[in-house]
Amino acid sequence: MSKTDPIVYSRFQLVFLVLLRFAIGWYFLYEGVAKLLSHGWSSYAYLIDSQGIFEDLFKLLTQNPTVMLLIDYINIFGLILIGLLIILGLFEKISYIGALLLLIMYYLSHPALIDTNYMLPAEGSYLWINKNVVMIFSLLVLYVFPTAKRVGIERIFCKN
Repeated sequence: MSKTDPIVYSRFQLVFLVLLRFAIGWYFLYEGVAKLLSHGWSSYAYLIDSQGIFEDLFKLLTQNPTVMLLIDYINIFGLILIGLLIILGLFEKISYIGALLLLIMYYLSHPALIDTNYMLPAEGSYLWINKNVVMIFSLLVLYVFPTAKRVGIERIFCKN
């Protein structure tokens, strides 16, 4: 198969790749909408609680109200846009890269390290791998095994 040939999946593979794509898209979309509808939501508490090697950088960002407003808007509308694009199967690779960048920033702000205590309780006990890392690897799988040209709006623009 050449690079220009479409990737061929079994029906079983395609169904589960699209379900994974939809689940991740829904997660991003819902997180963004929940933040948008939550009056007064801000990423301030999350950033001020940062730990790890980039702790100082994340805390520095909280010192400027304009920067904080920009971070909040990027977070809210980035989550919503990325979620919609992933669900719809539009600009698939770009949306995965955007999702990866957000998740990497979340992880760098709150790494799963031994003896690290955050203000907000964690959803479990982690050692290096948390839900952000699992989502990162899931997005990498979707990036390597794209589905939007088979099931998604990109199919309209694809000449297969």
